[in-house]
Amino acid sequence: MSAPTEPRPLGSPITLYEHARRLHEQNPDRPLPRDGEPFPVDERHRAQQRPRRTRDPRADGVEVASVLDAHFARPDAHASELVDALRDLVVPLHRNDHVAAAALRADRERVQQTGRWLVRNSTDRNAAVVGLALLATDWAEDDIPLIQTIGLLSNVFGPLAAEALRRRRGGGDALLWLAERAAGWGRVYVVEALCRNGLSSAARAWLLRRSCDGDYLNGYFAGEVATTAHLHEAITGGDVDDALIDHTGRLLRIMAGCSGMGLTLEHYPPAPAVLAAHAAHLARQAPSVDRYCEAAAIADHLAAEPRREGGSCTAEQRAVLARQYLDVLVRPEWRDAVRADLDPTSDAFAWLAGGVATRLGLDVLADRPGDGER
Repeated sequence: MSAPTEPRPLGSPITLYEHARRLHEQNPDRPLPRDGEPFPVDERHRAQQRPRRTRDPRADGVEVASVLDAHFARPDAHASELVDALRDLVVPLHRNDHVAAAALRADRERVQQTGRWLVRNSTDRNAAVVGLALLATDWAEDDIPLIQTIGLLSNVFGPLAAEALRRRRGGGDALLWLAERAAGWGRVYVVEALCRNGLSSAARAWLLRRSCDGDYLNGYFAGEVATTAHLHEAITGGDVDDALIDHTGRLLRIMAGCSGMGLTLEHYPPAPAVLAAHAAHLARQAPSVDRYCEAAAIADHLAAEPRREGGSCTAEQRAVLARQYLDVLVRPEWRDAVRADLDPTSDAFAWLAGGVATRLGLDVLADRPGDGER
């Protein structure tokens, strides 16, 4: 079956795929600015009110599946006809059983060609999402570059791009490439998919050193990264570098404060060993503001009264571990280095001044002798 080739009208808006491709050329090794938003859309789509979601979540995707069934029942129907048919529907952004079933009921080659056309040619996000959903039911490796490119608009297309890549041979490397170029919710979707894909040595190394970019949403996957990538083995092993130590501190700090989002330190069984190893490695590192703040956050968490009993650390372990971190933080060379580099207008300064320094007895914010005389 030949691929749909109907041309797009001259002067039509830029497609979402082309929009992502151009932005990627300008930002080849990092996430797209603002996740590629605002998207280029035609005036009709911009004027539409977003439809209300169905009251019963089990019905999500039923209307989309019905449109697909009707479309694939017509042998001469072109993929472009789906654009208007889908424009006003509620289109699921994640894998949906109804949409997937409609794809599996149709001829595989036609589904694949339709998905490719919609992803590559749609100016409307509904049509592009459905195209990606169709490709997410297939396994053709040739579609990986197409899926990666639209997946760069990861807040909208990340969930289905991750699902589509996971199904393909070579999908682990493709997910790793996309994870490095996703931020916000898109990073959550792709990192979670990477964790569940079966890790290569390259993927594990990336997860242990680069997966958390400091965004609040990292809390959704930090614990999964620590568990899946075997953080306890890495940080207590013999091949430990600064990148691993620093990222371990970030993971521990996030897990200390992500209650309600993901796995917390209290529910992470290897926490005592990982915390002790990180504190020991930290003591041999050079001081920096980031390392200081990560360690202070962890120490503050350990020194606080636990919300419930029965966590991974006993009260005695928490006290010992908190002391290990504080022994580093109160060193004169750490205090002086951080004082010299800490911007008084920064979020880090405000956070320390907000009570953390006082609770931990840290004098890093105090004026140095002679400061007031300058």
